[in-house]
Amino acid sequence: MLNLIKKIIGRDNSKSQTTDQDAIDAHLALTVLLLEAAYADGQCSEEEKEHLVATLVTNFGISRQEIDTLLTDTDKEHRDYVDLFRYTHFINENFSENQKIDIMESVWRIILLDNHLEAHEDHFAHKLANLMRLNHSQLIDAKLRARKQLS
Repeated sequence: MLNLIKKIIGRDNSKSQTTDQDAIDAHLALTVLLLEAAYADGQCSEEEKEHLVATLVTNFGISRQEIDTLLTDTDKEHRDYVDLFRYTHFINENFSENQKIDIMESVWRIILLDNHLEAHEDHFAHKLANLMRLNHSQLIDAKLRARKQLS
């Protein structure tokens, strides 16, 4: 998954040279989507937040210091209002289909962490998959892989 961030920040990107702002935008988009998944049931437990941080560090190569800053900013934005379209649009423009599936898998791991899938969480996952232009089969496959990883 570190290649995902490398691609976004321009090391593997053949389109055009990207900027540091693109990396910040990618990190912010990833953090927002995972945080929204954690809050999909109306609350974000410490276990969910710890898993979110571990996912961002391990799978996406984002530093802990940057994550703390992003979480502070996104927690505030979450309380105000989050425009998922803005972040998924960025992801759709900059991430491959496989990378978007990996993001969906990360979202499912956070949602399924407590072994209880609520209707709001399921709705959020379906909405997010739709916004990221993933089909139903890709959504379900990501869910099954996430469930297997958690067991």
